[in-house]
Amino acid sequence: MKVAVTAQGKDGAAAVDPRFGRCQYFVIADLDKNTIEVVANDNVGAGGGAGVATAQTLVNRGVEVVLTGNVGPNALRVLQGAGIKVYSTTAPTVQAALEQWQAGKATPVSQPNVGPHSGMGRGGNR
Repeated sequence: MKVAVTAQGKDGAAAVDPRFGRCQYFVIADLDKNTIEVVANDNVGAGGGAGVATAQTLVNRGVEVVLTGNVGPNALRVLQGAGIKVYSTTAPTVQAALEQWQAGKATPVSQPNVGPHSGMGRGGNR
């Protein structure tokens, strides 16, 4: 099973990035193979559609679970449509988020927890 965590860095000690579509990296843990893969998010600077494009990247990589802070409606629709389970985490690091999820303490996301375009910048319209 592949579990992707939105991250601000490239390893388990990295801070969890609270943004899904515009996170800097994904740390993908393959729990069956006991391996970690780090994927830079090419959509971090996209003008629009970052959530959908990022979600499709994870679909293409065979991810089954996503741990993040926030996810918007369009990205969530793509993830759910592909059967990917999404969990919200407030854990400080990638490793802590994985441990939280494995302990059954991450919060399942069934509805978007931010509006569209929420990751486009600080301030802005909310």
